[in-house]
Amino acid sequence: MSRFVVCKVSELPPGGRRIVRVNGREIGVFNVKGKYYALRNLCPHQSAPLCQGELTGLAVSDEPGEIEWTREGEILRCPWHGWEFDILSGRTVFQSKNRVKTYDVRVEKEALKRLNEGVETYPVTVEDQVVILEY
Repeated sequence: MSRFVVCKVSELPPGGRRIVRVNGREIGVFNVKGKYYALRNLCPHQSAPLCQGELTGLAVSDEPGEIEWTREGEILRCPWHGWEFDILSGRTVFQSKNRVKTYDVRVEKEALKRLNEGVETYPVTVEDQVVILEY
């Protein structure tokens, strides 16, 4: 599995996103309430740049006339045709068989030092955590 340093944690606050290019693919990395998720920036419907879409939530109802707004910031709406995807799973909100590719994301304090193993290095200090994309 390969790794790609996305950014420092401080550069991707809750509700934020960053789109990166990794081996010719665009991938959107999202901070959803302090947890990190990554999706391919390609809507399966008509190849729109999905990760540029609006972050939103879901309206749910257990009975007529009762509507509750939930999951704020966990749903990504395609900018071209409005298809909605669950950032946490990559699945569409309306039809579970359609999904967008997801990637593992982790936060590591010593990532920069480990990424340089096997090459000539110089002493460094880590002043902030960084977000790592695994692909």
